[in-house]
Amino acid sequence: MRLLLSACATAALVVAGPLTATAAGQGPQGPVGGDLLTAKPTVVADGAAPPAVQASAYVVADVDTGDVLVAKAPHAKLRPASTLKTLTALVLLPRLKKTDPVVGTDADAGIIGSKVGVYPGLRYTVDLLFQGMFLASGNDAVHALAAHDQGGIPATIQRMNQKAKEIGAQDTHVTDPTGLDADGQFSSAYDLALFAQAGLARPDFAKYAATKYTAFPNAGKSGTYQVANQNKLLFSYDGALGVKTGYTTLARNTFIGAARRNGHTLVVTLMNAPHGVTEDASNLLTWTFKNYTKLNPVGTLVKPAAAVPPKAETGTTEGKITTGTTSTAHPPRSRTVLNPGQAVQSIAFRVPAWVYAAPPVLLLGLFLRRPKALRRRRH
Repeated sequence: MRLLLSACATAALVVAGPLTATAAGQGPQGPVGGDLLTAKPTVVADGAAPPAVQASAYVVADVDTGDVLVAKAPHAKLRPASTLKTLTALVLLPRLKKTDPVVGTDADAGIIGSKVGVYPGLRYTVDLLFQGMFLASGNDAVHALAAHDQGGIPATIQRMNQKAKEIGAQDTHVTDPTGLDADGQFSSAYDLALFAQAGLARPDFAKYAATKYTAFPNAGKSGTYQVANQNKLLFSYDGALGVKTGYTTLARNTFIGAARRNGHTLVVTLMNAPHGVTEDASNLLTWTFKNYTKLNPVGTLVKPAAAVPPKAETGTTEGKITTGTTSTAHPPRSRTVLNPGQAVQSIAFRVPAWVYAAPPVLLLGLFLRRPKALRRRRH
């Protein structure tokens, strides 16, 4: 009898277990972008042998097709440093009006790390602060921009994490929009490629990323000073489109670069590199362009989730500029053809878990209720 009860209870748990996992969307899945794109520290390429690179992780992908052409530990979760500012830009660019004035604060000027020179009481435009963010990797410019947006820094962090999910960047978690080393903050070479792909699709992002020089106002005196882009690829590589560099003591060198040659636009991302990051990026780009026709994709950059369409907003409010995109409340569902076995399993999973658990519970009650005659004999 005990064996029968155990068998029934086990059957209920076996059925209810997969039901929970299926309902939560936590079934067995391969790495995002393809089975070959893992966090393992191995180089994956098909068609030619890539040059040696010192970075712990990297990705080279075609921005237009989404093909990942070579990768090394693409999903390893590492500290992104200032390359995370590409995600910050993806969040703030569509929300802020470029001509809006922003007055520098003590909090902007007092931030640690790299600065472009935002001073308390000095007036800047949103456009100029974006230039300071891209070219000089100014943490002060990032702080001023995020504080200018509705909800300030906390809301920006929340929007960044949401944006990462929307575009499929599942390796990324944000706790500081500047990219400074912070507990719980990480990304991957694969996710950085997603940020670059999404960013380069925006004319304003692409313009800031490729700008070589700008002028910033002096504090306390007239005139300006020149600010040069820290991405040396712009100055040394034919067809370079720039994007973003990064460095902290813990993250070491991180890098996002892009270039266009022969009708192809490639992005290269590197993380945890000791030094020589520009040279490594150049070598990877040159090798990929040279062997482009020989290379077979080893993965793909996933497309943004169709289930999370952008909100329909128009007009300019509270210092923000929004786009007039529209979306349907109920996007069309894709059709999936099931074989007979899958169909039965699908129907079984639709049945509530308590239906399977009820029979063992009822049986347990019946067997625990002993007949009166049996109870009298024992007395």
